[in-house]
Amino acid sequence: MDSRPKVDKRTGPAVDVLIVEPLDSDVLHWLGVRHDVHYAPELAGDVHALRALLAEARAVVIPPSVALDAATLRRAAPLRIVGRLSAGAENIDLDACARAGIEVVRPASASAVAEAEFAVGALLQMLRRVPIINDEGLLVGRELGGTSVGIVGITPATRPLAQLLAAFGARALGYDPGVHASDAGWSRAGVGPVGLRELVAGCDALVVLLPFYPRYAGLFGERLLSEAKANQIVVCLSHSSLFDEAALARALTQGLLAAAWFDSMEPGALDPGRPLRHVDTLQVTPRVAGTTQESRVRSAWAVARRIDELLVADSAPARAEFRPTFPGGLADLEDDPAPA
Repeated sequence: MDSRPKVDKRTGPAVDVLIVEPLDSDVLHWLGVRHDVHYAPELAGDVHALRALLAEARAVVIPPSVALDAATLRRAAPLRIVGRLSAGAENIDLDACARAGIEVVRPASASAVAEAEFAVGALLQMLRRVPIINDEGLLVGRELGGTSVGIVGITPATRPLAQLLAAFGARALGYDPGVHASDAGWSRAGVGPVGLRELVAGCDALVVLLPFYPRYAGLFGERLLSEAKANQIVVCLSHSSLFDEAALARALTQGLLAAAWFDSMEPGALDPGRPLRHVDTLQVTPRVAGTTQESRVRSAWAVARRIDELLVADSAPARAEFRPTFPGGLADLEDDPAPA
């Protein structure tokens, strides 16, 4: 018996959902039962074929490698939903989507646990693999227990990260430029709020989760990094533009920071001639923090369920206007409306 998802592989008629990103088979089957689904991940490499099908789709799920700009949206009149399994919105023109009345569906917290675990793993590795000189003059590693860790940014990953840190015996402090110190979100996350300078100057490690906005570019600059606690380590899961790259390079090469781990580095930041090119205490990974088998499944279900809700709501018939019944006939049971 064929147990594969029953999805449309045609290229002709309009479809409800065009899926261009590989999707969990159970989720794909669930969507295929409810809607007309066209599953074609190969379209990620064929812009012209993708645009042709977008012109016939009500919803699309695309990977970060696929661009969705205003010009493309103008050719996709029926499109009402754009799904993305990752929390980021790279290559999606959010302003153009808003103007076109298109909802961008992204999982809010599906990768939170994965990101928290990754951050703790990075902290453990750097504390042990990048030794410091102790009072005896020996090169030694350090333990996470007993340290103070500053978390920059309240995101869905903040709470599970604070819980993991507490399990190791570390203290979690936090700062977010958009969240007041009196906000109840800090206590719910198990994090003590402090000012940014106090965080940088007093913590043994920093974990940067803060979502990037242009106004935050270079937030961690020369003056702030020069005040970092001795032998501090940094884990950044946010956009690297939060850091001034020249200031970061100086802090790492001059020993102001012991080490740094970035999971998202701006394209070209490690090219020849750039300040971070030959910094051996900097480790960079290609955005793997939130990508696990479990987080992908959670993301897929979250996006699929929201797409289903929106499609069902969009297809629901408008509620009929109330009209009175008259003797001899019930409303909606007669071929002709009751007389006025």
